[in-house]
Amino acid sequence: MRIRQHVNPNLSFFAEFRGERPRLRGVPIEVEIGCADAQFLFERAAIDPGRDYVGLEIREELVGIVNRNAAKIGAPVHAVSCHAQHHLELIFGEAKVDRVYLNFPDPWFKKKHHDRRMIDATLADGIARVVRPGGDVFVQSDVWEIALDAMEVLDRRDDVFENLAGEWTFWRRGNPYGARSWRETNAEETGLPVWRLMYRRR
Repeated sequence: MRIRQHVNPNLSFFAEFRGERPRLRGVPIEVEIGCADAQFLFERAAIDPGRDYVGLEIREELVGIVNRNAAKIGAPVHAVSCHAQHHLELIFGEAKVDRVYLNFPDPWFKKKHHDRRMIDATLADGIARVVRPGGDVFVQSDVWEIALDAMEVLDRRDDVFENLAGEWTFWRRGNPYGARSWRETNAEETGLPVWRLMYRRR
């Protein structure tokens, strides 16, 4: 199956929710926004299967692959086809999520495409609504500009998000979750620096 590397999230087609809400078990929920093949979530599920792991992905082809793989091995991983900026609260309701991961979002390098970047004020507002007080938001990128943009968006919401490394400071203690996405693995193997941010919902 040919899978598109890039999808324009600004197309009106993606404004309507067409996915299926995950079947949740009433256990802690971890969410990866832009999960791709969900390697990160599958590794998290192997470490702690007593949680639900939900991957949000705009590319429907990948959603089907992730859910088939999860069913095959019996992993508590669920992928949902959606546009995260529009549909977070619709999928989860308020203050239900324990952790949100944003792993290596697409940088959309061309200036004319910067409005397609994932982490913006709208997404921050959505995350603020669905993450419970005390829940974590973890961001990783190997692109300096994307990491800085994410810091600016989230640190400006210091009424909602506490930067656990200190205001306007990157997290320097590595990835504490014992799981890595394909991009993180690749970055480490090729020597690319990774910038990380860790926030807690006030």
